Amino acid sequence: MSEPKLEYVVDSSAVLALLWSEPGADAVADAMESAAISAVNWSELVAVLTDRGLPEEAISATLSALPIAAVVPFDGESAQATGRLRRTTRHAGLSLGNRACVALGMALGLQIITADRAWRDLDVGADIRLIR
Repeated sequence: MSEPKLEYVVDSSAVLALLWSEPGADAVADAMESAAISAVNWSELVAVLTDRGLPEEAISATLSALPIAAVVPFDGESAQATGRLRRTTRHAGLSLGNRACVALGMALGLQIITADRAWRDLDVGADIRLIR
């Protein structure tokens, strides 16, 4: 079986919008089967679901049910690209996870889908799509 063609990178905020049926969830659902997510953002999803009180088994089941195409490891090269984004994204308050998502989108040359409105004015050369 061939690997799915990646077309998007999703931020954890977009996946959470999908999980909680928030505005923009349909756009995320349509993209998931051809989307990648950084392992850093995957970890953020686990943290948020943990904070919501879900037991570990429910978290694993919820995330396993997502039709995401790929969870991309966060390696040394990813870490450097993410760190370099600090200066150009500081004004928007991007977290490490946010920057990891942007760096992955830039590295893969894919559109990034997010629900985070703070990304609206980013000028880092990435194709960013706000879902709301």
